[in-house]
Formats: sequence, structure tokens, C-alpha cells
Amino acid sequence: MIDRAERGNRAVILHPVFKLTGPEALDEFQELARSAGADITGLLMAPRDRTDARFYVGSGKVEELEELVEETGADLILVSQSLSAVQERNIEQACQCRVLDRATLILDIFAQRAQSYEGKLQVELAQLRHLSTRLIRGWSHLERQKGGIGLRGPGETQLETDRRLIGVRIRQLKARLDKVAKQREQSRRQRVRSRAPLIALVGYTNAGKSTLFNALTGASVGAQDMLFATLDPIVRRMEEMHCGEVLLADTVGFVSDLPHELVAAFRATLQEAREADLLLHVVDMSDPYRMERQHDVETVLESIGADQIPVIRVFNKIDLTGQDVAVHHDSEGKPCSVNLSAREGGGIEELREAVSEWLASERINRWIELKGQDGKLRAQLFELGVVSEERIAENGSWMLHVDVPRETAERLARLPGKEGVVARKQLLTHSQP
Repeated sequence: MIDRAERGNRAVILHPVFKLTGPEALDEFQELARSAGADITGLLMAPRDRTDARFYVGSGKVEELEELVEETGADLILVSQSLSAVQERNIEQACQCRVLDRATLILDIFAQRAQSYEGKLQVELAQLRHLSTRLIRGWSHLERQKGGIGLRGPGETQLETDRRLIGVRIRQLKARLDKVAKQREQSRRQRVRSRAPLIALVGYTNAGKSTLFNALTGASVGAQDMLFATLDPIVRRMEEMHCGEVLLADTVGFVSDLPHELVAAFRATLQEAREADLLLHVVDMSDPYRMERQHDVETVLESIGADQIPVIRVFNKIDLTGQDVAVHHDSEGKPCSVNLSAREGGGIEELREAVSEWLASERINRWIELKGQDGKLRAQLFELGVVSEERIAENGSWMLHVDVPRETAERLARLPGKEGVVARKQLLTHSQP
């Protein structure tokens, strides 16, 4: 192993450029570097047709990189692509400088920003999973099968020891996260019993989700102009809603080529998005690459199983583009997008009304009447937690006030026999008593 330099923040960026690499890739990576606290002292572009197995870039570029490191006195090299363990080691040996690729840099940012117990566990798990794929043979003092008195090894190489210890720690972290997940599941069940619909904010990092979250809930969540300002999910009640209680969740921002280790580790955190009744996809209208960002977010939503959840797009930062506040509807008359400025406040009330309108169209909130022979359906409604009040009518019938998602009502209406007929009549076609 090489002797690594003392930790520092002065960095040079190595940016491999391929035919399909757009200019937004470099802009985003530089922003990632700044978000991590790096002081960028140099930039080296490396046009490539294909990757090199040894250095990822050509050996000539590595020599230029070595000279740039010496000239700038850089402490580390940041590479805008993901490297293999061998490529990372070879560049380190050639330049005698620490090397971080894109995936490792994002993991480092997450490690800096995680605040909650669960978030810290998830980050450590992601880091260890990433590290376990990058262990290389760099130790020689603990080799097994060495000849000579006093030179026989302890039975396993240092590499094997490292892998075993990492495996033990990963299992410990998984056990702790399972326990936290059970606690989170209890909170979700409580929300189901409270019948409060859950709305989740999703979007590319730095699109303005936290600013919008504060505007809608009156919270004071940290909202900074940097990537990954929010890592831990936060759930609050939306204020001034005309449709009753609504919960809003602020989630971690997405980014292109998000490391697989992070997607896997933060699957529990992103559960808020997977189980939401509605997603608000926040888009930065001032971003020239907003279409690519939208695609990246949709790709991550698909990877976590949230691509089938209804979406209202929130086109934010119109104060920077000069656009007007507007609400757009789809062919069915449902709100599908809202133009607003979370920072200035324009369009916030229109978004509240759009969410209320959408929830009203997707939920059935009324009184229904069930006879004595409908006890099975009554029990199912209570089990689903959709009954807010029950009264006994003069004729002995049950009068239930229900607040049930239309999808659930349609599922009950498809039940076989009389139970489905009553559910269809009372929930889907019956007028309010």
C-alpha cells in the first residue's frame, strides 16, 4: 500500500469525456465536490472513446494529472466517473495522491449530512458495501504460509481478515436497521389508522424541496443552496388544507447515476415515497437540464417501486424564469402540474388547492348505511381503519362515516357475493345520506 497524504480539501478534478457526455455532467460534479467541502484547484479534461482497463483514462493523461497535482499542491483527485478498485489504486500510485471517484464522493457527502440514527446506519452500511468491493491486496506482514521460524502467518491473510470484519459489521448494521424499520412501520400503521393521506416530495437534489416543504407545513427544515441538503425523511402536517388532515414527507434528493449501494441502503428511508398516496415531483425550472433531471428521478422511482404512484409535477423557481403561477389539468380534469415559487410564496395556495382537489377525486368521504347482515363488510372497513365515526340509526342500521381511497373502495366492490354488491352501492354509487 502507498502512504497516503494527510487529509485535506484541495482537489483537482479529472473529468473523462465521452461522445454522449453532456456539459451538465461536469457542472453537477463540480457542485458535488463543493458540497463535499472541496476546494477545487485544478481541472483536467480527458476525451475518451472507451475506458482504459489500467487507469480508465490514457497513461498520457495520468502523467498530466501528476503534473497538475504537483503544481496545485492538491490533497486529492476527484474523478467524475466510477472507477474500479484497480484503476483507483493505479492512479493513486502514479500520482501519490488520494483518489475519490463519483460514487465514493457521494457516499462521503451522505456521511457528512446524515443526522438521524437511521440515516447514519444507512450511510455506514452503504460505505461498507462499497468498500467490500474495493478491497485490494496491499498488506504483506500477515501473509499465511510463509516459511521459516517466526514467519508463519496466523492462518488468514490481512485481506481475508478485513473482509471477515466488514462482513460482521454489515450484519450488525442490517440487524439494527431491521429494528428501526419495525419502529417506522409502527408509525406508518398509526398514520393508516388516523386515515391521513400521505404526500411525498421527490425530485432532483437542490430542486427546492425543503423550501417548498417549509412553505406548505410551516416547518423550519434546513434549506440550503447545495446538493443533498436533506438526507433524513421528515413528516409534518400540511397547513390550511381544505380537505382535512394531510401529511407531507420531505425525502432525500435524487441524482444521476446514484450509487447502487445508496439506493439499496436508503430503501427503508425511501419507503415514505413508495407508500405515499401522491407524489409531488419538484422540478427546478431554472435548470437548463431539467428534462434530463426529470428522467433521472423517474428512473430512481422505478428502481424503488414507486413509479406507479400518481404524480403532480411542481415546477419551482419561476421567480428566476419570469413565468406566471398556473395550475394545469390532465384530460380527466385532475390537476397534473403547478407553476410556483417556493421561495417567494407565489403559487403555494394554488398547490394546496390542487392537492385538495386531487385527494377529493381519489377518496370517498361520506356517510354510508349498513344493515345487520352486512357485518362482515363493516368489520373490514374497521380493519382498514377508514371509519371515523359510527352511529346507530333508529331502524337499527349502522351509520358509518368513512374516508377511504377510491382504489380501496373499488377493490371492496369487486368482492364476490352480496358483500361486493353492498360495497359498490354504498361506496361508489350511493348518494350521501
